[in-house]
Amino acid sequence: MSLLFGLLLIHNGHFSIVTIVLVIGTILVIWGLSGSSKKKTAKTEIPDLSSKLETHYIKSGMTPSEINFFRQTMNQTKLEIEELQQNMQQTAKLKAVDLRHDTVKAAKALFKALVKEPNRLHEASQFLYTHLPNLVDLTNKYIEINDHEIKNKQTYEKLEESSQIIDQLAHLISQDYQQFVSDDLEDLDVEISVAKQSLKRDNEEKHQ
Repeated sequence: MSLLFGLLLIHNGHFSIVTIVLVIGTILVIWGLSGSSKKKTAKTEIPDLSSKLETHYIKSGMTPSEINFFRQTMNQTKLEIEELQQNMQQTAKLKAVDLRHDTVKAAKALFKALVKEPNRLHEASQFLYTHLPNLVDLTNKYIEINDHEIKNKQTYEKLEESSQIIDQLAHLISQDYQQFVSDDLEDLDVEISVAKQSLKRDNEEKHQ
């Protein structure tokens, strides 16, 4: 479903050229490995909404239907992050990818940031609907094929090809987080600049 959803969004012009290439590449690699990809993420019931979070969402101006949609989306995202965390520990190559890009750490951080600012859900659409689910799909299939006791030349080639796309998707998830918090970094720069000017004035006054 995630791949089809990604294609639909691409058709509607929501994503960049880089994302389009990676989505298409992911589809081709998965089909090349097995002909189809079985989604392992199991849907579970959404936990009860705490009064604290309910108040937070209401203060954010969300309607009951928006809150429900947000919680459904985030519940599925949580399951995918948990599955990705397990997957990235299954092989040495996947561990290296996670270490290089802090993929799971970035995904968890973006999840927390979205809960803090639920009205910005649309800003993380590429992460939620394309990068994360596609990475889960591809790592699932990579692990499945990598566990085959007997591999031929074509199998090794497909594993190498998929590992390259996994690395690129992992990098994009890290970028998704950095872009989401970029305003916070800009605000920090402003605060640092103001603080420096204040310290400079204080030092000048002391020497007068």
